[in-house]
Amino acid sequence: MSDPSPPLETPRTSMSLRLLVEQDLPDYKRLRDAMLARHESAFTSDAPTEIQRDAASYRSRLHPQAGGRALFTLGAWIEGELVGALTCEHEARQKVRHVTHLVGMMVADAHQGRGVGRELLGLALTMLRREPVLETVTLSVSAGNDAAMALYRRFGFSRYGHLARAIRLSDGRYVAKDLMSLDLRS
Repeated sequence: MSDPSPPLETPRTSMSLRLLVEQDLPDYKRLRDAMLARHESAFTSDAPTEIQRDAASYRSRLHPQAGGRALFTLGAWIEGELVGALTCEHEARQKVRHVTHLVGMMVADAHQGRGVGRELLGLALTMLRREPVLETVTLSVSAGNDAAMALYRRFGFSRYGHLARAIRLSDGRYVAKDLMSLDLRS
């Protein structure tokens, strides 16, 4: 990954976006734990397991220059509080190095509908388009999450698959996942 972008200031919301670093991991864990607990059907990870993890265990989600293995994790801050995050994981195997995956998009409940997800996704795609080896970005979204699907479609993602019964919730119900992709070259 090339040199990280400077923080993006969004004056109308006083929101700043930047790559997460080691010192942000406790805030990241707090946001993640809250989102997993409140939105069981939106995430593949489960809250009871993840809450047991130490904040440092998420170090792999940081940019390699920050000691991680992911391409990056972006965070959105409003008034000093981490209110959103999005991770981009990169394929290391030679034959699929051109593919990257967006995972763990989350926006705190109190800040949903304010453009946090849009800003995170927009900056992530800008950063990905700067990487000459990358051609395709994928993600999965819980079927029925209409707001997320609409956001991804606005950025040009299209559905390429549907996995019925992708997640089994704690009460035994199943949630399907829609698989989406975007050609970064277009």
